[in-house]
Amino acid sequence: MTDTVSNGTVPGGDIFARRESEARSYCRGFPVTFTAARGAELTDAQGRRYIDFLAGCSSLNYGHNDPDMKAALMRHLDSDGIAHGLDLHTGPKAAFLRAFETHILQPRGMDHRLMFTGPTGANAVEAAMKIARKATGRTNVVAFTNGFHGVTLGALAATGNGYHRGGAGVGLGGVTRLPYDGYAEGVDSADLLERMLADPSSGLDAPAAILLETVQGEGGLNAARPEWLRRVAGLARDHGALLIVDDIQAGCGRAGGFFSFDGMGIAPDIVTMAKSLSGFGLPMALVLMRPEHDVLGPAEHNGTFRGNTHAFVTARVAIEKFWADDRFAAQFERKARIVAEGLEQLAALVPGARLKGRGMMRGADLLSGDLAGEICARAFQQGLIVETSGPHGEVVKILAPLTTPDEILREGLGILLEAARTTLDGNKIAAE
Repeated sequence: MTDTVSNGTVPGGDIFARRESEARSYCRGFPVTFTAARGAELTDAQGRRYIDFLAGCSSLNYGHNDPDMKAALMRHLDSDGIAHGLDLHTGPKAAFLRAFETHILQPRGMDHRLMFTGPTGANAVEAAMKIARKATGRTNVVAFTNGFHGVTLGALAATGNGYHRGGAGVGLGGVTRLPYDGYAEGVDSADLLERMLADPSSGLDAPAAILLETVQGEGGLNAARPEWLRRVAGLARDHGALLIVDDIQAGCGRAGGFFSFDGMGIAPDIVTMAKSLSGFGLPMALVLMRPEHDVLGPAEHNGTFRGNTHAFVTARVAIEKFWADDRFAAQFERKARIVAEGLEQLAALVPGARLKGRGMMRGADLLSGDLAGEICARAFQQGLIVETSGPHGEVVKILAPLTTPDEILREGLGILLEAARTTLDGNKIAAE
């Protein structure tokens, strides 16, 4: 029995439904077989074009198949370059480290060391939590409501989402959860954290780390205020805890600068990165830590794929192409305004709706998961790939590639607005 490649099926039934696990997710909302991609556009097996406002859930910040990254990778492959190197020294790793040092760390005055973990964001978070616990001799980690840090057990303990936590099958401990900035009206959670840390009867064990996202991607695009971040960073420092910023989804330009905390006045002890780090959608993750916190022994946190050589090749190009000067950042600001203006029009259609997020990590809270989901489904029918986030899926979330041409951004936003108007008009008629 052979696959019919053109439509992803085999005679006698759909191969995906028959053989792929029920754990599959995104394909349920976008039930076509994609065959090609370039920039901010995907093509399915029938030749239909889609605008991509998902970008691999922010794993493709520079778009699909960037030609410069692809050319560098092809040269590496054609020259029989190292394909798999464990954590051996290789030329591509050295080139990536030099580029990262020159264009990312040194301009920010950061002396952090890089630890290459298994190639997922969750693995990087696991390593970060281990580092903090070993460095401080403490076990507790403070995390926040609506945070999402991965679904392996250590990272899952810090993740707030009840659906994912329910899949653990065991108890999840070692984490104290507090309200994120703006979680409860009239409650300053930094004040609450300060009081609990100072009160020996609060029940809050002295933390090894305070773990947070500056913009909560899966949690609904909640964006922390810079002053709140500075307060939390100061509390971590004053109480001997390490500040861990999870920049897996918000980093690599998605929420502003290369790091989501650029210009915020904080200096994290540890930063986790993955998703768009490779620039090309190749698996790659790392942990940045201050030298004094580089405490894990050889292979104490390891993995067969801790250092994807092909990803080193493309990641170096991404850094040198997009982050060696300010030109990319200037374009980014213009594109972010286009997205914000489109989302303002969407929010204006729904009473009480509001914009959320920051930079090119933006969305509209439509107050209803059913409504947001229906709009995204209708947009897909019209050629736009866009998803939701938030506790109830109520936020229409735009993660378009940062390189998306202005005209395609506007075209995609136009599709989204038309889908919203059609959905709302249909719901109004049904209600009457």
